[in-house]
Amino acid sequence: QVIHRLPMPNLKDELHCAGWGPACGCFDGGAAAKRTKLVLPCLISSRIYVVDVGSQCRAPRICKMIEPVDVFWKCNKGYLSVTHPLPNGDVLVANMGDAAGHGKGGFVVLDGETFELKGNWENECEAPPTGHDFWYQPRHNVLVSSAGMVPRVAGRGFNPDDLKKGVFGRRLNVWNLSCRSLTQCFDLGEDSLPLTVRFLHSPEAAEGYVGCALSGAIFRFYKSCEANNWAVEEVIRIPAKDVSGWIMPKMPAFIADLVISQDDRFLYVCNWLHGDIRQYELSRSCKPRLVGQVFVGGSILRGGPVTVCRDEELKCQPEPLVVK
Repeated sequence: QVIHRLPMPNLKDELHCAGWGPACGCFDGGAAAKRTKLVLPCLISSRIYVVDVGSQCRAPRICKMIEPVDVFWKCNKGYLSVTHPLPNGDVLVANMGDAAGHGKGGFVVLDGETFELKGNWENECEAPPTGHDFWYQPRHNVLVSSAGMVPRVAGRGFNPDDLKKGVFGRRLNVWNLSCRSLTQCFDLGEDSLPLTVRFLHSPEAAEGYVGCALSGAIFRFYKSCEANNWAVEEVIRIPAKDVSGWIMPKMPAFIADLVISQDDRFLYVCNWLHGDIRQYELSRSCKPRLVGQVFVGGSILRGGPVTVCRDEELKCQPEPLVVK
């Protein structure tokens, strides 16, 4: 039953990923101890909404708007993607490009109390070519961010010819959290497009995973034996399927999202194009083991326009699932 609707005042925002600002996990007390505000960055317009969900939790309302021109002028950033609260209570928002839509990674910061735009987060250093998602582990003084796409090109729609033109990112970036500087970069391969970054939940854990949308690979990143150095290794690869009736002859496993269970026992993978949710057991974090799989949609269901000609995993195309 719908009990409330909050109409957004602008068109063509593309609300992408919501985040708490600040959250109960922040170090500071006061406002940081309650989840009363929701931060909504916009992927296309570069606008930021702050929604009050504390005053009336059953009737959220917009309490602040940061206009794109402020983001452009103050930060020279745009195309905002993912937001997370920082340990000090401020709010960090990743971006994919600059004001003109050229690829430019990095972050903008909002004040955790007033939600005023404070400016860029990173110190003067080489900006990654693109950006998308990030997460951090304060006890290891590290922030890890992924790549994205060049907005002005990718925004026109998917074109297979762009695969060889550097439109899609391929880097995983490691930052010094306290110094706000880029310390390491890993090339995850041509047309990999690393998107979702997840650390294990344990605050002592020095490892996590990143899902690559186009290559179908999941990499584990971890702190190596060398002091303050990190390493990556491929631990999962979901094979592409040979198909007909689609835009390309091979349909990749487009990994759209990752979720790690709160007890760090399982990794859940959203295989968006193929349409399945996968469950991997993490007793050996370097060798995740597939223990569950369910198809809830996707483009290869039986009776649809796409025919699977060759499949390394399935013997037949899955039946459509009706959710009651």
